[in-house]
Parts: sequence; structure tokens; C-alpha cells
Amino acid sequence: MSIREYVIQTVENLSDAELESVAEYLAFLRFRARMPQMSPVDPAQMAALYAEFGEEDRQLAEEGIAEYAAGLRAEDAG
Repeated sequence: MSIREYVIQTVENLSDAELESVAEYLAFLRFRARMPQMSPVDPAQMAALYAEFGEEDRQLAEEGIAEYAAGLRAEDAG
């Protein structure tokens, strides 16, 4: 018996509720087949990006802290 014959025979013996579940699963499979496949994430590349953006964030924070401190001093003086 081929896989096609097996599936057809099995489907013919399902209840209406089971057929509904099968129909939902088939819709999911068709939807998934239309979705573009994502390439795997390279952990080394992600680590490099994390380090790069982390350094950029640190620099922005250090630049912003001077303005923040000046604003606090102005509030205290005013």
C-alpha cells in the first residue's frame, strides 16, 4: 500500500471533527510552504553585532550623561 492510499483510507474513516482538524492542519502546511525560509542565524555574527551596538550604546550614554548632569545642575541652581 502506498502512502497516498494509506492516507486516503485513513481519512475516509475519520469523524467529522477529526476531518476538521485534518483540514486545519493541511491549511497550516500550505501556509508554511508559502513562507520564505529564513536562513540560520550565525552565532558569531550575532555576537559581533551585539558587541558593536553595545559599544555604540555605551558611547551614546556617556555623551548623554554630561548633558543630563548639566540639566540637573541648572535645576538645582534655578
